[in-house]
Amino acid sequence: MEDLLYLYAESFHAFEPVVCFDERPYQLLSDLVEPLPCELEQPLRIDYQYSREGVCNSCVFYEPHYGWRHVEVTPSRTKKDFAHQMKDLVDIYFPRAGKIRVVLDNLNTHTPAALYKTFSPSEAKSILERLEFHYTPKHGSWLNQVEIEISVLSRQCLDRRIPDIETLRQEIKAWEKERNHQKAKIDWRFSASDARVKFKRFYPTLNLS
Repeated sequence: MEDLLYLYAESFHAFEPVVCFDERPYQLLSDLVEPLPCELEQPLRIDYQYSREGVCNSCVFYEPHYGWRHVEVTPSRTKKDFAHQMKDLVDIYFPRAGKIRVVLDNLNTHTPAALYKTFSPSEAKSILERLEFHYTPKHGSWLNQVEIEISVLSRQCLDRRIPDIETLRQEIKAWEKERNHQKAKIDWRFSASDARVKFKRFYPTLNLS
């Protein structure tokens, strides 16, 4: 836990950015009955019936210092998908960075092995040499700042029925563009000293007598 908190507290390093990453599934839904349009003092009226159109995945990046985020919508959530996201992080989003510190959950797909299963050994090694993984502890995914960004995305963009993956991509792209234009940042205030007070019971007790 303190590893992440000290990482967040570091001064900004342009060539060693901190990038928070996580993935979330999204259920595509379509209306069976056409919604009734808005009228004067009457909001849009949506019928309770809907049709399930499948599930896709959103890969979300968030860089706290720049106030930058990017969301990539993929049909699946596999090791291959994760590997390609890490390659894009290195080659496209931060090509000039010497080392990218990636904060992520400790899932079975979020491993260096995923890159070796997707790319040639030399390419996988080249990508991993520029990545430094910092994993959230068990039951500590809330320490990943991108969780807050995903919550904002869900409230501002995804709290409605979206029928297909292309529409979802367009809607998220518009949301992302506006958030990046604003350089919206998360006001993270939880520090290592706060953790030592709040989670005192989890720290070892030293007997100095």
